[in-house]
Amino acid sequence: MNQIAVDQIIRTALAEDIGTGDVTTASTIEAGTPARAQLVAKEDFLLSGVEVAARVFRLLDSAAAFEPLIHDGQSVKRGEVLAWIKGDAAVLLQGERVALNLLQRMSGVATLTSQFVAEVEGTGAVIVDTRKTTPGLRILEKYSVRMGGGGNHRMALYDGVLIKENHIVAAGGISAAVARARQNVPHTLKIETEVRNQDEVVEALEAGADILLLDNMDLEQLRAAVELVDGRAVTEASGGVNLETVRAIAETGVCLISIGALTHSYRSVDISMLFT
Repeated sequence: MNQIAVDQIIRTALAEDIGTGDVTTASTIEAGTPARAQLVAKEDFLLSGVEVAARVFRLLDSAAAFEPLIHDGQSVKRGEVLAWIKGDAAVLLQGERVALNLLQRMSGVATLTSQFVAEVEGTGAVIVDTRKTTPGLRILEKYSVRMGGGGNHRMALYDGVLIKENHIVAAGGISAAVARARQNVPHTLKIETEVRNQDEVVEALEAGADILLLDNMDLEQLRAAVELVDGRAVTEASGGVNLETVRAIAETGVCLISIGALTHSYRSVDISMLFT
């Protein structure tokens, strides 16, 4: 991850939470009191964000010590200690909520992603995310998708061409949109276009699209589209994907399955920071 971007996220969160000062800590704990704390899992999950949590405390005080015992991408059992933290009690208390907020959310994304990945094991399909991320946290959520065994779609509008329904209408059709994109973007960028039926699949192939987003197609339509494409383009299924349907979708032969829920409908896991 881009450390500058991660630090900006953390600094913004710390400023939001601490504001002009932690009045509870300042009024109850003597300045300079040393403390030692542990991060404890309150449930089973897949870990993501432990170094981000460490960075929270180090930005508050470079002398703060953080020792991870479990690393990103590893499974965690309820009751396990994820990390030890040592430093000024005020620093630990001021960083606690921000560190936990980020760690719990990132681990939630990784855990949900790993469940989808497990469902499609052996099919060859790759689970990928979308741009349906929490504003300001995209870099952390997309990193967590990778920790869960998934892949990343484009990061943002600047790093990939994805021609969707409204682009097609505004451009005057799939063929026109793909042709303009081919003229105006560098050869290093692949061109993906959304298609909704077999006629549009044919049009997109003839236009030379590199990737076809098979939008909200049922299983029969997906199988027919994959057969029609026959390896001439990458196929991506999107829409109507959940843990109950993803296996059947993968078995149609699509290359990618994009799932917005990975980053917009995950549940944060339960982690506590406890002084010892």
